[in-house]
Amino acid sequence: MTKGYWVAAYRAIHDANKLAAYGVLATAVVKAAGGKFLVRGGEVVAFEAGLKDRTVVVEFPSFEQALAAYQSEAYQQALAVLGDGAERDARVVAGVGD
Repeated sequence: MTKGYWVAAYRAIHDANKLAAYGVLATAVVKAAGGKFLVRGGEVVAFEAGLKDRTVVVEFPSFEQALAAYQSEAYQQALAVLGDGAERDARVVAGVGD
């Protein structure tokens, strides 16, 4: 079973309060789904066409769990709280199997 990952690059943060409220709710969803934050902000050095923006990477035990967590009602509620507070490039990706 390959691991699954949420990868998000924040292109712009428009409302820090909405982002903070979203962060509380999203963290609860991640933990409940067995996810683990690998990257959550921090220093970024961008190369090629990359953007030097806030980046978040969350690891889940499987791709299916990562996708289910993203599609869950609880996470969709967290996204509604974020609303227009940030512009992101977000995706769920499968890891490389052993």
